[in-house]
Amino acid sequence: MKAIICYLTFSGNTQETAEIIKEELTKRNINTAMYEIGFGQIPSLDSYDYIFFGSFTWEQGSTRDEMKDFVAELGYKPSNVHIFGSGDTQFGGDDLFCAAASKLAKFYNTNSEPLKIEQSPRGRQEQTIIKWVDEITKEI
Repeated sequence: MKAIICYLTFSGNTQETAEIIKEELTKRNINTAMYEIGFGQIPSLDSYDYIFFGSFTWEQGSTRDEMKDFVAELGYKPSNVHIFGSGDTQFGGDDLFCAAASKLAKFYNTNSEPLKIEQSPRGRQEQTIIKWVDEITKEI
């Protein structure tokens, strides 16, 4: 089994979440690649069993242009995408919290709920990430 985690990060919270997801996938013997959006050529996603996209939410619930460009450059909608994101409820409250992740999940019509992390994923939120990965990989 193979997975790829494609993520966009500024503060490092989305990257930290991606790294925890990678750790969990590796524990399940899933060979996992990482790609930071905006750095290098977009990898071909055709050979991956699991595809993860991660993005933080910007301004008033917006998805950053870099993420939108990545989606556009990809040029198709893989069916095996799972979405995660980081956000901050102090900027817009619950209505805008991780809105980018919700929008991406809707766009890709994902089979799993998007994972939403408040700021840093460390501490109590790590268990939320582990449980989310468990749900996605439970057929292994």
